[in-house]
Amino acid sequence: MSGHEFHEEEALGKAYDARLMRRLLAYLRPHWRRVLAAFALVVVTAALQLAGPYLTKIAIDDFIANRDLQGLALVGGLLVVLMLVQGVIEYGQMQLMQNTGQEIMYDLRLQIFRHLQRLPLAFYDRTPVGRLMTRVTSDVDVLNELFTSGVVTIFGDVFTLLGILIVMLSMNFELTVVSFSVLPLIFLVTMVFRVKVRASYRDVRTRLARMNSYLNENLTGMSTVQIMNREPRNFAAFAEINGAHRNANLQSVTYYAVFYPVIELIGALAIALIIWYGGRQVMWQGLTLGSLVAFIQYTQRFFRPIADISEKYNILQSAMASSERVFDLLDTPAGMPQPAAPRRPERVRGEIRFERVSFAYNDGDAVLRDVSLTVAPGEKVAIVGATGAGKTTIISLLTRFYDTQAGHIYVDGIDVREWDLQGLRRAVGVVLQDVFLFSGTVEDNLRLGERAISRERVEAAAREVHADAFIRRLPGGYAAEVRERGAGFSVGEKQLLSFARCLAFDPQILVLDEATSSVDTETELLIQDALHRLMQGRTSVVIAHRLSTIQDVDRIVVLHKGQVRETGTHQELLAQRGIYHRLYQLQYQMQERAGTGPARRGAAS
Repeated sequence: MSGHEFHEEEALGKAYDARLMRRLLAYLRPHWRRVLAAFALVVVTAALQLAGPYLTKIAIDDFIANRDLQGLALVGGLLVVLMLVQGVIEYGQMQLMQNTGQEIMYDLRLQIFRHLQRLPLAFYDRTPVGRLMTRVTSDVDVLNELFTSGVVTIFGDVFTLLGILIVMLSMNFELTVVSFSVLPLIFLVTMVFRVKVRASYRDVRTRLARMNSYLNENLTGMSTVQIMNREPRNFAAFAEINGAHRNANLQSVTYYAVFYPVIELIGALAIALIIWYGGRQVMWQGLTLGSLVAFIQYTQRFFRPIADISEKYNILQSAMASSERVFDLLDTPAGMPQPAAPRRPERVRGEIRFERVSFAYNDGDAVLRDVSLTVAPGEKVAIVGATGAGKTTIISLLTRFYDTQAGHIYVDGIDVREWDLQGLRRAVGVVLQDVFLFSGTVEDNLRLGERAISRERVEAAAREVHADAFIRRLPGGYAAEVRERGAGFSVGEKQLLSFARCLAFDPQILVLDEATSSVDTETELLIQDALHRLMQGRTSVVIAHRLSTIQDVDRIVVLHKGQVRETGTHQELLAQRGIYHRLYQLQYQMQERAGTGPARRGAAS
């Protein structure tokens, strides 16, 4: 994880941001009936909490003092009913807000995931996946806590405080002033607690980000860890990171462990003042004993919402930080700019034309320079060149993962920036060297959720590219489960599955990127035959480092330092004795040393 990411996790921003809060509250709008009902229940709960101490006052002054057992039983029964009603109302209020919070989390995660699918590939080039996972999981969970425990319930705490204050003032002004004389102490303790917890929260979040980053890196690279015997060293490093995270959490626990007892101590001080001052009034100034007991109970209930509000302050602070990060992600411009009137031809012929195309991933570092290239419908063209020559970039520009900085790319005479993006990508089938298989079944991976592709079509595509035989040997055949990233499949099997997937979608333009670079000779022969079948009747662009695999294409284009330097057939380019000839000779020598050269495999030279 980069230092920038840690900085982003550390930044808490303002404890309250009106702009962010307005955006957050917009998610409550579809659920306004539930929220309104929960708000009403919170108000009722606050009112019921005021009734208990007052009923105690009545019991002492009116019934206990007069030895009225019937009246005392009535008050006791009312208190029991009151507690039952309050419990039922709190249950209903919690159910409403928890259900609402879950619905909002569901909606928000869908919105984020939909947005992630639309973001351009350049965004993923510069953004760590771990950070995006945090947005979808942890940050959304924090916002759920705000909706379920903050937005509505904080009003209940405020109403409770106001209600207690009004009742106490109406009962005895002087005793109320004495009771609240400890408020400056509470304010001071709360402010110190907020500052300390704010710093502690930032530290915990940073430590957690470091631990997630380290785990992601080590689990992904476990084969390297084991083969290099780094287990003890990596374990020691993780133990240190994990220990720092534990210590940060313990520090946070310490602050909470101190804060709540201190609030209780201040509350006890307030009660002591009430007993001292109120007791004098009971003895000499006519204050009833019931009123004194009610004051003690009201004071105890007064300090509980204060502690709750301090806790909700931390929830609010966390939610503001999480919402800022989530909305920054959602505000990232989605996808490539769409034309005002997207074009989608009914029939794709497959003509490709690059006209003086230049492109750079970073300013001043051009990958392609003034590239012009035409591929006729049905033509098979190979693009070769050293690493970094710009071969894969051509695919990214053709499928419009990026837009050119100069020049134009046309498919069937239409600039790709004027094409309907989904239509363009449906017309171009891409088979990459690193085949990605999703969790699910084999059939799911071949169809990719496209209901228009029938089972018969899937099986026919698999037979055509020699994948059907090994699929049927799997437990369950086409219904066999595929594990994460296709674990358990060989490189060759993954390639054959990718060919079958591409053929099932039947694109008119086919792009093959290093499709046979990591397989054995026997599997390569299968794949080569599958490729011939796959390319029949399609415009094909083949990108390969292994020149022996592309000698039967119609034309070979040689890229060097981002420019088209040579064009011709295999034999024509060898006769020119230029860049292609040097590349071929170099590979021939390396393959001869390895025992896999073209001469030994019957390849023409």
